[in-house]
Amino acid sequence: MAAELSPEKLSEIHRPTLDQALDAIRTRAYWSPHPEHPKAYGTEGLAGSLGAAEGKAAFDAVLNTRLDLGQPGTDGWTGGEISPYGPELGVEYPHADPDVLLPAMSAAMGSWRAAGPETRALVCLEILARISARTHELAHAVMHTSGQAFVMAFQAGGPHAQDRGLEAVAYAFEEQTRTPRSADWSKPQGKRDPLRLHKSYTAAGRGISLLIGCNTFPTWNGYPGLFASLATGNPVLVKPHPRAVLPLALTVQLAREVLTQAGFDPNLVAMAAERPGEGIAKTLAVRPEVKIIDYTGSTAFGDWLETNARQAQVYTEKAGVNTIVVDSTDDYRGMLSNLAFSLSLYSGQMCTTPQNLLIPRDGITTDAGAKTYEEVVTDIAAAVNGLLGDDARANGLLGALVNPDVKARLEGASALGEVALASRTVVNPDFLEAVVRTPVLVKLDGTEPDDDAPYLSECFGPVSFAVAVGSTGEALDLLRRTIREKGAMTVGAYTTSPEVERAVEDVCFEESAQLSLNLTGGVYVNQTAAFSDFHGSGGNPAANAALCDGAFVSNRFRMVEVRRQA
Repeated sequence: MAAELSPEKLSEIHRPTLDQALDAIRTRAYWSPHPEHPKAYGTEGLAGSLGAAEGKAAFDAVLNTRLDLGQPGTDGWTGGEISPYGPELGVEYPHADPDVLLPAMSAAMGSWRAAGPETRALVCLEILARISARTHELAHAVMHTSGQAFVMAFQAGGPHAQDRGLEAVAYAFEEQTRTPRSADWSKPQGKRDPLRLHKSYTAAGRGISLLIGCNTFPTWNGYPGLFASLATGNPVLVKPHPRAVLPLALTVQLAREVLTQAGFDPNLVAMAAERPGEGIAKTLAVRPEVKIIDYTGSTAFGDWLETNARQAQVYTEKAGVNTIVVDSTDDYRGMLSNLAFSLSLYSGQMCTTPQNLLIPRDGITTDAGAKTYEEVVTDIAAAVNGLLGDDARANGLLGALVNPDVKARLEGASALGEVALASRTVVNPDFLEAVVRTPVLVKLDGTEPDDDAPYLSECFGPVSFAVAVGSTGEALDLLRRTIREKGAMTVGAYTTSPEVERAVEDVCFEESAQLSLNLTGGVYVNQTAAFSDFHGSGGNPAANAALCDGAFVSNRFRMVEVRRQA
């Protein structure tokens, strides 16, 4: 039976998009094929896509059902997700027997390898197109598993995640096609006939890739690894976070559908949901069939994977201490506004949210005059209060706290130091059970910190520290220490001094951290754009890989050569 999606049809539909993606990663210019605005979907928008009402209806329809993926090795059913907004999702997922599922996945590799880099990339783009068409449905799934407010769940969990997946496909295609598929080789031998060989080069995947999903950004953090591995010839086993299964389960369902229609074994993508307390990630991570692991989460488990999953190439994004150095500014109001938004977005539950604000004890120079440390801290607190003073706006920015651990850290912050900005409860009228809290800002002394200083460890959630330092030089020393010892996904700085700017750059170059300088407008330190910005660097303890660059994809496959006598 012929495939419904032939390579020729896939090329006609998706090759132009792949070419644009390849151009984008080379030029680093803004580009996205996935609309950010909810109104761009539906009957008058993206062809074949679900509109707002249809997407919500599709999400509602999957609640309290059994989501059968049709994959082998199902030995039972599991579920239990509860939305951070209150409702139980009631969805049951297949529980897999790895002794049955993993061999079936391995058996799918041969035809996928033979398809070659271009066909693999185009199949991945078709999967992404199907996902994009159901962005409204997936946005509700992300919202009700992560606690993100709907607009953020729509954008970050939808088009931005899809952009990161497409970016990974583009890098995968580029890295695999650096080497020609074949070459005729001839070595002169003087008066004798030359030595002649025909050589072929095949990009061969390493083996099964295990994606260990996270609770806060299941698609945004999941899609890069999923599509990087799939595009380089590897089957992908998705192990979602037990609190955030649905977005990745729907993704797996769509991927299996496309693979089947393209004439490939759907077992190239499968899912392993876990029973409560089962902890199958550790078991799967050391299986000999698993050759690649992508993980986002705690440092403790990331370190365990890097130490124990020795048979696999492990890509981790772990915890870090993100820092802002405040030296001086020529746009004080813009700085305050930018910082307030950065501290508030998704209740600080982003790996890129700034935690430590390093402010000289003697104050800073600004376009509004000299400001003392106390004045800067008070004004930051006022800016946050102004931003979140209206409950409707607050709910739209904050979302809900994703789990009880975040709430506990928030409530314990007041014991760490003097509170400059107290957290308050916000009622969400649509979801009365949602736990919504504004950020807390704590004042701390940064003079000669000991190893137990609160700001030397990540306090994930809506908790930030205004750290008083003796000078900008001390701030840079503390910045260097935190990046080197704890890592950082983001660094920011405000300065009008070229010398300070260069000094901050030098720290970030030497410690390998991504830097944003003097952001005062509508771009924030905790946001990155696919095809242009690198998320993480892979060069400090916060992450051993960057999303996305050549290194993120190149070790997911090996180039295997076959030589034949000509």
